[in-house]
Amino acid sequence: MTNAQTTIDPAEVAKFEAMAAEWWDLDGKFKPLHMLNPCRLDYITRQIAAEFDRDLDTAAPFAGLRILDIGCGGGLLCEPMARLGAEIVGADAAERNIPVARVHAEQSGLDIDYRHTTAEAMAEAGEQFDVVLNMEVVEHVADPLLYITACQQLLKPGGLHICSTLNRNPKSYIFAIIGAEHVMRWLPKGTHEWNKFITPDELFDLLSQAGLEPVDRKGFVFNPLGWSWKLSDRDLSVNYVTASLKPTLAR
Repeated sequence: MTNAQTTIDPAEVAKFEAMAAEWWDLDGKFKPLHMLNPCRLDYITRQIAAEFDRDLDTAAPFAGLRILDIGCGGGLLCEPMARLGAEIVGADAAERNIPVARVHAEQSGLDIDYRHTTAEAMAEAGEQFDVVLNMEVVEHVADPLLYITACQQLLKPGGLHICSTLNRNPKSYIFAIIGAEHVMRWLPKGTHEWNKFITPDELFDLLSQAGLEPVDRKGFVFNPLGWSWKLSDRDLSVNYVTASLKPTLAR
């Protein structure tokens, strides 16, 4: 890792270091992400296909696209992107996540470039991508604006930034903190800090300040009866996702 200015919060990194070995355990500490992943992938793939005029029914629709998954964890998003033909880089500040991701990719026969690094270090090195995936990370960094600005710098002009996080309101505290960590015990207590959650309007403002143009936002809504997630145009009350573009003539 370089000496670039960083937004990494060491305490947040330590939380995920402690859980690294469980990334691919469907019933482990990352069970919520495995449950959410089909819904996340539906949004991500549709946004990429629409922006770059790709047909998802073809064998490798994302061939020729260079995609970064920042905060990649064990590779839950990197592997599907690789299967869709993308050149995928997975980066994570938690060093122990990287060997876990590499081993699983090798076992799956996938060629994925995993790195222990930060968005800021990659931006300083001049890396450029067509798409930056920034999923469930911004609520864990020390300086959200600096972090999103680094993500913007990593995009080619006309590139696509997809960012998901958690809303900050009483409902999100009940569902994401009390429900997920204390009642269902899907996540270890203390995984999330409610005061770091970001409202959709706040995130749109941060994206704009960073030089991106927000173009879409949707909610991820959990259905306890069907035990599944779905996208919603209206309900962004807990989990939500945004899509933004880097202007062709960057500011």
